[in-house]
Amino acid sequence: MDFDFAFFLFIATVVTGVVWGGYLVFLKAQGKVFDEAEEPWLVEYARSFFPIVLIVLLLRSFLAEPFRIPSGSMMPTLLVGDFILVNKFTYGIRLPVLNKKILSLNAPQRGDIVVFRYPKDPSVDYIKRLIGLPGDKIIYQNKRLYVNDVAVNYASLGVYQGVGQGQDMTGAERLKENLVGIEHDILVRHDALSAEGVYTVPEGSYFMMGDNRDNSNDGRYWGFVPEQNLVGKAFFIWMSWDMQHNGIGFDRIGTSLH
Repeated sequence: MDFDFAFFLFIATVVTGVVWGGYLVFLKAQGKVFDEAEEPWLVEYARSFFPIVLIVLLLRSFLAEPFRIPSGSMMPTLLVGDFILVNKFTYGIRLPVLNKKILSLNAPQRGDIVVFRYPKDPSVDYIKRLIGLPGDKIIYQNKRLYVNDVAVNYASLGVYQGVGQGQDMTGAERLKENLVGIEHDILVRHDALSAEGVYTVPEGSYFMMGDNRDNSNDGRYWGFVPEQNLVGKAFFIWMSWDMQHNGIGFDRIGTSLH
């Protein structure tokens, strides 16, 4: 079990609930009526915080969870400092902390922007684009992608001009990638070395790559993401903050992700 924020939030919910509920049971056993003026300070705090932490736990576990983008691996789609919302139920309902799926819903689709627990260290969350589905053959060679031996189409959008913490990507080529019907922008540096290879996705797993193809620690380096590591699908930028650029990026707030 990973002792992350979800774990401590769950513990806080249990402790405050037990303290408050236990006090009410004690009063009932004593034949007393609850009086807010007489409650111990510990019970007062538990009563105040229990509904708050419970609501946060439910929202974060079953509906949407916020994340901040810490690196440029998904540029130009996501920039350093973007704050995103991740749909936690689109791939199924999971129990908090245990991460055990109790209800299957939609299957992940090629092209989804996915948050997942890093296979080599599940306490760390990664975000990449889903490139390969179970059974797919993925080839990445000469800066080009092939899905099941079909070449992916690209259209050049010119030279990329980076901003803020992404300035080091200035000069890369911005391409429109048509990932078997799903279009999105990527960055490629033709003078940079990057991992190449052929990857056959095993059943129950997925192959992920960053949109910043020459600056992404992704499946080309560490393999596949098991289905149980999926956290959710990123769908919305609700805030963008980069002090090395303009501070708040008002033009990015409210952007839908695809």
